[in-house]
Amino acid sequence: MTSRYGDRMFSNLSNAGIPGWTIALVVVLGIWEAVWKAIALWRAGNDRNLLWFVLMFILNTLGILEIIYIFGISRPRRAQAKA
Repeated sequence: MTSRYGDRMFSNLSNAGIPGWTIALVVVLGIWEAVWKAIALWRAGNDRNLLWFVLMFILNTLGILEIIYIFGISRPRRAQAKA
């Protein structure tokens, strides 16, 4: 019976000497980066801060630059009044 494409892909990676935990780490770090980047780009866009928007869009810093922007540079958000 032939194997599926995914099975062959991971088999080729393990044959290349890349351990499975490395693949998992890259996936987790990619998700971490994407979440922080999305939040920071949204805030920079709403603040109309073009320089920070372009820097965060181009540079991949594992969320470090995005976290600095969100908690240090971005305008503080007011809590919305509950009706």
